[in-house]
Amino acid sequence: MDSPMCLVKNADGELCVEPEAMDYLMGLKQKVVVVSVVGLYRTGKSYLMNKLAQKRSGFALGATIQSKTKGIWMWCVPHPEKTDHTLVLLDTEGLGDVEKGDSKNDAWIFSLAILLSSTLVYNSRGTIDNDAVEKLQYVNDLTERIKVKSSTVDEEEGEGTQFMQFFPNFVWTVRDFTLQLEIDGREITPDQYLENSLQLKKGTSKKINDYNFLRECIRNFFPSRKCFVFPSPTTPDNMHRLDSMDEAELSGSFREVSDTFCRFIFQESRMKTVIGGHTLTGEMLGHLVTTYVETIAKGNVPCLENAVLAMAKIENQAAVNEGLAVYQKGMEDVKALFPVDVNQLSENHLQSETQATKAFMKRSFKDDNGEFLKALAEAIVNHSDDLFKQNKDASEKKCKALLENLSALMDQGMKEGTYATPGGYGLYCNHHDNIVAQYRAEPNKGVRAEEVLEQFLKDKSAESYSILQADKQLTKKEKQIQAEKKKTAELEQEKAAFREQQAEMKRRIENNRISQEKYLKEMKEKMEEERKQQQQEFNRTLERRMQEQKDLLEKGHKEKADLMRQEIEEIKRNNQLERDASTQNQKALLDECNTLKCSKAKQDDSCTLL
Repeated sequence: MDSPMCLVKNADGELCVEPEAMDYLMGLKQKVVVVSVVGLYRTGKSYLMNKLAQKRSGFALGATIQSKTKGIWMWCVPHPEKTDHTLVLLDTEGLGDVEKGDSKNDAWIFSLAILLSSTLVYNSRGTIDNDAVEKLQYVNDLTERIKVKSSTVDEEEGEGTQFMQFFPNFVWTVRDFTLQLEIDGREITPDQYLENSLQLKKGTSKKINDYNFLRECIRNFFPSRKCFVFPSPTTPDNMHRLDSMDEAELSGSFREVSDTFCRFIFQESRMKTVIGGHTLTGEMLGHLVTTYVETIAKGNVPCLENAVLAMAKIENQAAVNEGLAVYQKGMEDVKALFPVDVNQLSENHLQSETQATKAFMKRSFKDDNGEFLKALAEAIVNHSDDLFKQNKDASEKKCKALLENLSALMDQGMKEGTYATPGGYGLYCNHHDNIVAQYRAEPNKGVRAEEVLEQFLKDKSAESYSILQADKQLTKKEKQIQAEKKKTAELEQEKAAFREQQAEMKRRIENNRISQEKYLKEMKEKMEEERKQQQQEFNRTLERRMQEQKDLLEKGHKEKADLMRQEIEEIKRNNQLERDASTQNQKALLDECNTLKCSKAKQDDSCTLL
């Protein structure tokens, strides 16, 4: 993407997705790292985004008190340090724009930035004092503007805890910072400066509770926090031409902090994930943007669980289509060789099916009941059935044409009466046996070779019998012996055709057995992978929560620490219940698949015995 484009348009307080930007996202198949910047208008947010894009210009900076960015603008650039990843930069409309005067609209912009980001940069100016913290008021309303679960039960504590599992990393950038980083004469880091600003006061008065509430929200919702303090980049007189100034013209200390900030974002910003730990591509991010914006436009509250399920349904169907396409492409080479023997076709089928399943598993997620994996299996079965039929048809066509060509002279002899003479039957048998021998010697006839030959011999039976009976050179007994010999040959050919059919059926039954076992194995592995992702996600949340409890104890907030300890125990219990329920669901699904597999095997065995 050469330059930023508007992703979410904000027109008169109404949010809508811009089609051009959405088309670009939907075509982006790489995994994405999403960095959003929010903050008060005219605080230099766009400059930070341009630095991250490693461009001098791109996002509009503006040099007046008027806000330049409206809605949410997007710039997709190759990630500087992660190969085959895209860095998606989202520059949001300035909060608190006096020309807009709509705090509700600001809150939705802020909520969208959180929902879409893997790292959220909050940009402010001056210092992190009480006024600066209070300007981050939109955090207060997040439980009212974002739902994690679709359940209607109102449990704000539970919601807040769940937020930690998917909220982005939080980076506070303070611009034009002029103070000394010291507390009680002791030098501190920018991170310590932020944490000190978020410290809770002791006491239970309304004033203290109001003071603590926003800080508690920030601490609870954003357990991963980082701070950067930027000195002024240049003199006040030069600020209006910041986007056109060479790096060398900027202050050395500002350049140093800017470089450290960019390095941190590049190295520490994780890939965008959703609940369950599944990483997103640009296309999947596009689905989320559309779902969230449309939900807000309808006056509803975005629900992460519903959005993820809707996205999973779209992605899983796409995974089915992609898997089937992989299978079809894999079968093109062998299809060009039709007719082939059943073993060659089966080997290609199993190989292509394996590649198709891998492609599906790589893209699919949250296919909890195996619905889409089953759909892929059925689609492959239907396509393979058609290929096996095409192969049989090609074999039949080739064999019939071969026999027609080989028997042309004998058919001509029949018309000319060549065999209607004494000894004609012996001549007919010689020609007939020669045709069969040449037919059998022809390679690559396919799976219907014996069946077509059987039909050919049956078609020639009446002709052969009439010549036999008309041959005056043979005695009655010799004719009887020849007739029995002919009948025996036809029975042997019938058995050969039956064996051919049975061999094909057995091989296809074996294909089904191998396929069923592979699907079951892939399903188990996928379930285990997703279970591990969920557990890793939970462990990160738990570690952050326990660190918050430890910090509260160290600061003397024993009552709040005790409440958090109870909350942590509740989180553990709920996680165990979810794991147990997930295990039961997985076991039930695998048992169902095993039952279907056994039932199918019995049906196949019955078919083989017929």
